[in-house]
Amino acid sequence: MSTPQIEAFLEMMAVERDASPHTLSAYGRDLADAEAGVEGGLMHGDEAGIEAWYAGLARQGLSPATQARRRSAVRQFYRFALGEGWRSDDPSRRLDAPKQGRSLPKILSGDEIGRLLTAASAHDGAAGLRMVALVELAYASGLRVSELLGLRLEAVRRDPAWLIVRGKGGKERLAPLNASAREAVKAWLVARDAARPEKAPDSPWLFPSSSAKGHLTPRRFAQLLDQAAIDAGIDPARVSPHVLRHAFATHLLDGGADLRVVQTLLGHADIATTQIYTHVATDRLAQVVKSKHPLARDD
Repeated sequence: MSTPQIEAFLEMMAVERDASPHTLSAYGRDLADAEAGVEGGLMHGDEAGIEAWYAGLARQGLSPATQARRRSAVRQFYRFALGEGWRSDDPSRRLDAPKQGRSLPKILSGDEIGRLLTAASAHDGAAGLRMVALVELAYASGLRVSELLGLRLEAVRRDPAWLIVRGKGGKERLAPLNASAREAVKAWLVARDAARPEKAPDSPWLFPSSSAKGHLTPRRFAQLLDQAAIDAGIDPARVSPHVLRHAFATHLLDGGADLRVVQTLLGHADIATTQIYTHVATDRLAQVVKSKHPLARDD
């Protein structure tokens, strides 16, 4: 059950924190569950009521990650309620969250990437060409979403095989472009130029928009990916701009790429950050062995 206070909190998350539609939907469900499960509701519940609700999450058999997300939603709601003057205390402040291991990245298969591209290309006109270019670039180069959406037009006008990307801390690196990504970018540039009104000044951005920054926003890209995932028959909760970067790294390692090379391509300062993808690749190999090796099967 939602309340005006919950709706106000979700609006703040959308406007001030640029929360994705998935985050807003998940937090809305989490807070509605808390509103119904905490004695007196969120606005009148006390520490004992919150703790009892927390204990109920564990009894329901929810994963530690799901429990942690629900607790996080409640804690953030109470911080917001304090700031708005709706409450004078935070009953969630002293309650501990369940321990979590470091989570492995979500991964899409090569087939699922292909289905995303097919779904994107099914849209007519410039919008479809733009979406194909976005997905192709993200998957071919492993760019962070800020790097992808902040690409300047001059970076691709000459059909380069490599992009020069300015990443975190202002550090530059080379990001590869395969033939498929280059063709997608060229098709998008033709549509982009055709859509520009005559005599109108050209935007310096590869993916211009009417946003304050002048280019497509992460939130809008996430929304477009959600729709492409739905059209492709993929759970949209498994798809995000960052998941495309994860797929780039993991598929390279699956193909035998050196870890140091992948670290350089991703722009990771610490190789420990890159090593999490080796765990994903190892887990996938273990699943193959378990399902295919005659002595590893359960039956």
